Amino acid sequence: MRDLHALPKAHLHLHFTGSMRHETLLELAERDGIVLPDSLVSEWPPKLSAADEKGWFRFQRLYDVARSVLRTPDDVRRLVTEAAEDDVRDGGRWLEIQVDPSGYGARFGGITAFTDLVLDAVRDASRETGLGMAVVIAANRTRHPLDARTLARLAAQYAGRGVVGFGLSNDERRGTTGDFAPAFAIAERAGLALVPHGGELLGPASVRVCLDSLRADRLGHGIRSVEDPALLDRIVEAGVVLEVCPVSNVALGVYSDLTSVPLPALMAAGATVALGADDPLLFGSRLAGQYATMRAAHDLTDADLAELARMSIRGSRAPDEVKKELTADVDAWLDAVPERMDA
Repeated sequence: MRDLHALPKAHLHLHFTGSMRHETLLELAERDGIVLPDSLVSEWPPKLSAADEKGWFRFQRLYDVARSVLRTPDDVRRLVTEAAEDDVRDGGRWLEIQVDPSGYGARFGGITAFTDLVLDAVRDASRETGLGMAVVIAANRTRHPLDARTLARLAAQYAGRGVVGFGLSNDERRGTTGDFAPAFAIAERAGLALVPHGGELLGPASVRVCLDSLRADRLGHGIRSVEDPALLDRIVEAGVVLEVCPVSNVALGVYSDLTSVPLPALMAAGATVALGADDPLLFGSRLAGQYATMRAAHDLTDADLAELARMSIRGSRAPDEVKKELTADVDAWLDAVPERMDA
């Protein structure tokens, strides 16, 4: 078997605070005297479930606690640089990191100032690590749709200047997805990728609304579209990309174990799938880990894994010349003779 860390990949589903290294969380918390819950210290990674609102609230609370350790611009720069370093170590060659500026604006001078900070940090990290990087600005389903419009206008202002997409995150059981359509229309007019979360905690109906009302180009997760063959056919026909995050699906109780994640069914149907790590800080697994777990759980061949990497590249907003280069490098990875393992 070939080394999955050497397989070139694009990473399309990684949340900002969720990308933080565990050791960085502990160090920043200790610096400022922030007391972390045991589930983020001695019992890390935490045992999570989102089967009900209480479970999701616990997950969101842990995320908010982690976000609270980011106090200075240098903290933000460190997070971005370390996320880039970790992706490079895992074979990442292109990263689209997702952030909701409204969760950080109060501490960093407003959402525009924070977005400027993140984009500066992304440019610096890309230059230092060689990783191609871009930003997806995401609205929050639990906030008012007018807030989403404000963020969509912000994203539109930065289109072509480091921001490549507009998303919608948080518990998909909250709010009314269709109410966010005006925000996505703003983003669409700006030429941004439309990348709402859907089809993880809820089933095919959630996916259908994202397609019909938000005109999604990609779906954050979208895994449960497999439950409706007609819907899955529609997704395949339209070329909508599914950002599948296997380890988080299991951690949140969407599937009982990794062998139950229906990746083979999606691939057999012809769906474009991009594996993502979602929130490594809370789920304990980064980009290469998603490929490794799916290889082990479903006996995927190296050719299967190479095609997953190609699909992640095709589904990205990387420049065409970068896509061409990375796809050639995936082919070279597959063509190379793997080193023999010692008996």
